[in-house]
Amino acid sequence: MNAQVKMPHAVSIAVLPPVARFNLRIALRDLDGASKAFGVALPAKVGQGAARKDRAAWCLGPDDWLLHAPEVEQTAICANFDTLRATTPHSLTVLSDREFTIQISGPDVLELLSCGSPLDLSRMGIGCAKRTLFDTAQIVLIRDAEDTFRIEVWRSFFPHVHDLLLIAQRELASGF
Repeated sequence: MNAQVKMPHAVSIAVLPPVARFNLRIALRDLDGASKAFGVALPAKVGQGAARKDRAAWCLGPDDWLLHAPEVEQTAICANFDTLRATTPHSLTVLSDREFTIQISGPDVLELLSCGSPLDLSRMGIGCAKRTLFDTAQIVLIRDAEDTFRIEVWRSFFPHVHDLLLIAQRELASGF
């Protein structure tokens, strides 16, 4: 699914192409091995992100990471973590088919996201991620730039979140 809606107002909403997406649960003391297995130095601070080439990782909790990579690399990444399992206890769960990614960008992105997010997003740093709610749906919110965010949302909540974003976009465009 790849659809983009642009309005005359200064915000756009796009459904991004699929990625290989994983949830990694591992102890902080074992981050070096996990970083080697994934190919990115995993951040240790909650909320912080790190990227290298086409892979990215965000620390969502004390032992919880969201990992992204190109779809074609999913099998190789799983094999790397299977090898790591022999010496390091961890859990790697493939989430690739569970979620969609929605990108929201433009000068009015903070105003648009405020329709469903209780967070003060102006305080969220670039490259950071947070697990939060958007209206009633659990999401992961990633800030890619001053005026660009991504929402990771479960497939079952996607229609609700996407429709709410489109409604807010229309309201912004009409001056409400």
